[in-house]
Amino acid sequence: MDPLFDRINVRDLLSGHDLSDPSTPLAPLDLRLESHSLQIKSKVRSYLLSHHDGFASLFSQCNDAILETNEISDNISCILSLISDHPIDVEIRELVDEIGRKTKEAREKRELLGLLRVIVGICKRLEGARSALSNGRLRFAAEEVKELKKALRIGDEEEVEPIVYGLLRKQWADLFDDMQELLVKFMENAVRFEPDSRTIRVKYRLSVDEIDGIELHTVLEAMDVAGILDYGFAKAADLIIKHVITPAANYRSLVTFVEDVNYGSDGITEAVLKILPSQDNKILDADGDAIYARVIQVIRFIFKHICFENGSWIHSFGRLTWPRISDLIISNFLSKIVPEDASRLADFQKIIKYTSEFEIALKEMMFISVSDNKDDRLSNFAENVEVHFAFRKKMEILGKARNLLLQCDFFVPQQYTSKGPLLKKDGMAINSSKQVVDLLFSAERCVVSKAASQLMELVHQALQDVGLSSTRVALEFYHAARDAILLYEAIIPVKLEWQLDGINQVAILMHNDCLYLSQEILGLAFEYRTDFPNSIKEHAVFADMAPRFHLIAEEILQRQIQIVIFNLREAIDGADGFQNTHQMQQFESAKFSIDQVVFVLEKVHIIWEPLLQPSTYRRSMCMVLESVFSRITKDILLLDDLAAEETLQLQRLIHLMLENLSSLLKSLIAIDSKGKSEEDSGRPIDDDIIPSLRKIHKLAELLDMPLKSITISWESGELLSCGFTIVELKDFIRAIFADSPLRKECLWRIENASL
Repeated sequence: MDPLFDRINVRDLLSGHDLSDPSTPLAPLDLRLESHSLQIKSKVRSYLLSHHDGFASLFSQCNDAILETNEISDNISCILSLISDHPIDVEIRELVDEIGRKTKEAREKRELLGLLRVIVGICKRLEGARSALSNGRLRFAAEEVKELKKALRIGDEEEVEPIVYGLLRKQWADLFDDMQELLVKFMENAVRFEPDSRTIRVKYRLSVDEIDGIELHTVLEAMDVAGILDYGFAKAADLIIKHVITPAANYRSLVTFVEDVNYGSDGITEAVLKILPSQDNKILDADGDAIYARVIQVIRFIFKHICFENGSWIHSFGRLTWPRISDLIISNFLSKIVPEDASRLADFQKIIKYTSEFEIALKEMMFISVSDNKDDRLSNFAENVEVHFAFRKKMEILGKARNLLLQCDFFVPQQYTSKGPLLKKDGMAINSSKQVVDLLFSAERCVVSKAASQLMELVHQALQDVGLSSTRVALEFYHAARDAILLYEAIIPVKLEWQLDGINQVAILMHNDCLYLSQEILGLAFEYRTDFPNSIKEHAVFADMAPRFHLIAEEILQRQIQIVIFNLREAIDGADGFQNTHQMQQFESAKFSIDQVVFVLEKVHIIWEPLLQPSTYRRSMCMVLESVFSRITKDILLLDDLAAEETLQLQRLIHLMLENLSSLLKSLIAIDSKGKSEEDSGRPIDDDIIPSLRKIHKLAELLDMPLKSITISWESGELLSCGFTIVELKDFIRAIFADSPLRKECLWRIENASL
């Protein structure tokens, strides 16, 4: 121990200054370190000496552990030597396998024994259930059948299973069939219909196959437990629907129902529902309240006396019968009272109300489901009746409109082709035919086709029904009216397309139709809007269609005018510019052209005047005449070097044309812009309507007028007012009069005239 302490150098424990440095002042420090080192050594030594026994014991235990380790190592070496000489692990493995086999056999025997116990138990329960069924313990038998169904996993069979399970299931199925057959017999015995007395009789105590005194309530409980309520109720439900519900659901049926209950010593023995002739003289039940009351009475009887006010049972009965009952009510009542007239749809609301109340009563009895909207079959039908009615009426309106538009031949009867305008006189129509119609925004009348007249009758009827209908129906009628009008635009232009390329009455009738429809459309909103339901007023629009028909009418009229003008120009072209009319052949050719012009104009006059509005006829005919007169005047003024005889022939042709057109011109004079006859029928047509008429009259005069007179007429401004220009007049003078001092003088005067 002492050598150890002597080897401890205190200097090695110090840090900081370099103690080997001679310059470091160590004298005082060395003394303190030496003293402190001796103290430490003394304390360590004292500690070791005081714990000498402990350290000695520790070293002894370490030595013992080493000895034991050596001994264990020797033992392991011996064991390994023994194992290598004798293979005991094989014997151990064989012993373990044998133990496993014996254990498995014991377990299989226990399982087989358990299976046998289960099979025996099921067999006993099957026998017990069959015995209970024979003894009238129906509820117990039903509960056993239900439990055995779970035990035998009916409906959940496995592919590989003991054969005995199949035999047990067959026994269960036989038992179930027997129980089901017995319960159905009880129900047949419980609910009977007696045809002679027309009575439904419900017995409360039943006897079947020597099983007596079974309560109907017990039978229903057994069927409920066994899950065959629907099957058990089937025949009773069919019986009641056939003999009771069918007459009850017929609105022409005159029957009433009377309930009766018979009591015995143990309470109610049977309940009776008698079907008797009604004493009410009311033949038809238009509102359905009597029908629904009768059906409710029958169902309440079922609820109380057959289902014993059990919600689950009556719901099962309702699930079985409600589809047939609702179909009977729909076919025998609701479908037969659907109104044919929109004015009666409001009355149908009462039927909808009664129908809804009827289904609510059924829901309160749980006859139909509260949550399943599919059971609201009657309400859905009743509420949708007006929609179906409206859709049917809409299709009917559109079908009629389509047929009359397709079948109408646009033929104008003879009485409508007489000459003379169709005017209003003292508020009365000159011709009262339906094809002669008043224009709402005009004092005039016009002839329209039967198609347009009948179409507007359909539209007016539909819009009258709008004001008498509910919102949904009104909306369908409104759309039907619009669509019917639009059918005209879709059908007639296509149908009459080839006829619009000629001069005929069909085109004028179509023009009148479109004009008539456009004005009628504008008046529809004013006539019916106030009667519309409020929700329809916001959306009902007709004015958008009026411009379309007005535009079609104007296009047809302008097309007819252009066709007429084209034909007239072709006829005038045959005159070859009216050249050389002093020659007989050329004169005849020009005369033929004039005759053709007159013929075309007379044809147009005959077609247009009886059919068009007077103002439209006047305006259109004036446009045509203006084109004719201006063209003839222009052709004659373009001639040069005219012989004296030629001027006379040209004058003759003009007079011939004007004479032949006198009746046409008089028809125009007889009509003023207000559609009234002029007091002075001889008053000439205004120059601004046919400017070239006065010009051609003056041209006829100029053809045999002296040169000085022509000059004076120009200087007076007369020729200028007739539409002649200075160039036309100078060329005309050069063409007629030979060059001379007088012609030069007159031409100079014309050029220098102050007009």
